[in-house]
Amino acid sequence: MSFWQAHLVVLPVVLPLAAGALMLLFDEGRYALKAAISVAATLALVAAAIALARLADAGAVHVYRLGDWPAPFGIVLVADRLSAVLVLLASALGFAALVFSLARWSRAGPRFHALFQFLLMGVNGAFLTGDLFNLFVFFEVFLAASYGLALYGSGAARVRAGLHYIAVNLTASLLFLIGASLLYGITGTLNMADLAVRVPAVAAGDRMLLEAGAAILGIAFLVKAGMWPLGFWLPGTYAAASAPAAAVFAILTKVGVYAVLRVSLLVFGAEAGASAGFGGDWLVLGGMLTLAFGVICMLAAQELSRLAAFSLLVSSGTLLAAIGTGGVAVTGAALYYLVVSTLGVGAFFLLIELVERGRAPGANVLAVTAEAFGLGDADGEIPAEEVVGIAIPAAVGVLGVTFACCALLLAGLPPLPGFIAKFALLAALLDPDPISAAAWSLLVLLTVSGLAATIATARAGVRIFWASPERSVPRVAVIEMAPVVLLLALCAGLTVQAGPAMRYLQDTAQSLHAPRGYIEGVLAR
Repeated sequence: MSFWQAHLVVLPVVLPLAAGALMLLFDEGRYALKAAISVAATLALVAAAIALARLADAGAVHVYRLGDWPAPFGIVLVADRLSAVLVLLASALGFAALVFSLARWSRAGPRFHALFQFLLMGVNGAFLTGDLFNLFVFFEVFLAASYGLALYGSGAARVRAGLHYIAVNLTASLLFLIGASLLYGITGTLNMADLAVRVPAVAAGDRMLLEAGAAILGIAFLVKAGMWPLGFWLPGTYAAASAPAAAVFAILTKVGVYAVLRVSLLVFGAEAGASAGFGGDWLVLGGMLTLAFGVICMLAAQELSRLAAFSLLVSSGTLLAAIGTGGVAVTGAALYYLVVSTLGVGAFFLLIELVERGRAPGANVLAVTAEAFGLGDADGEIPAEEVVGIAIPAAVGVLGVTFACCALLLAGLPPLPGFIAKFALLAALLDPDPISAAAWSLLVLLTVSGLAATIATARAGVRIFWASPERSVPRVAVIEMAPVVLLLALCAGLTVQAGPAMRYLQDTAQSLHAPRGYIEGVLAR
């Protein structure tokens, strides 16, 4: 293994850390320099993530021992297929949001680029760390950066939602510490591979305390994943945040989903003895309730930003229910859905600002009120100009096409990969014989969620692009439109290359359900 391959695992953490620390040395007057450093670091991060995913595709688990201390005594970073693909997802989404911010958001307040890099560092570290304590450390790093980004740009609504976000996540962090402490008190370790070895041997008298600690830890994860009713804070915070912040926040809920997936299959998998499958039924129930709540709220949403936030809850609910259902095929399809939904919601958050730019404040609420009370043209007559047709400016046409693509992704309709992801999930749920009641319920909810997303996005699209001829044409810069197109192009690539992508993620699911290779790779001396 070459020098670069040997240190490749730590690069997704070191690159944004070094870039963020370097930018703190310059004052805000050096905007161009800081922007150049941030873009260069994020591009290098994307390249490192691609190399890491290719390295992990060979099947081996790559362990980086900081200070050369062996596990479970030292700090280890672990790169397998799952962590590698999520680091790549976070890097691609982060790059798109960063480029979008260069148009104006990165200059709306101080230290934007440093906060952005520290957030990427924390997210990547959470995906790569091999023990629970450092998972907590990286959680706090990206949460601290996200507090600043959530409040970025000021405004009463943003401050109010941001303070709620901070309070809820500080409480979740306290629960994280309590749960981790209980696990350490029972097992004597926080290394996840070592926990997987020790949990089956826990005495019967201590098992209740072990599972209580795991439940408290799970609540902390589920708060971050946005599970109902723990995710009450998410729609308001994400809807109020700036467009680039909201787009990159789409990956933060997936950190909570990742933590649930990793711990449930590694520590409480089939070989966990009496605790095997602990919490799975609650995950299915909570995931389906989250999915149902998100569907109802999508139909009721009057603002595009809240529609996007509720679609993120639908995504989290689908993933949590799929994880609880279990099965290699379901997990593989869920991972494909995770990637597609994150890219789609991220693109939608960026697009919303461009779409809303040409509309008057409160236009969505006024449109809903007009529909509810039957307000409109007198005697139902259609103006002559509508009969002839309305000229569509080029900017509005491009926005309309990209809006339609985002709508297809959120609804899971062909030809984009949202359809492939949902079809794979439905096929995996219908594969066992007999099919469980939980699988039937999730199948119905998935179908209804697609219908609800179609109705909600079509209704919003008609109001924005067809029922408002008096709207002004928004000024859209190429640097703002390019990131949206990039994310949608990545989704199109996942459609064209659905076979290789699904193969990679099914191999990932297989290794998650049979974690012996992960455990041996981490604990090898």
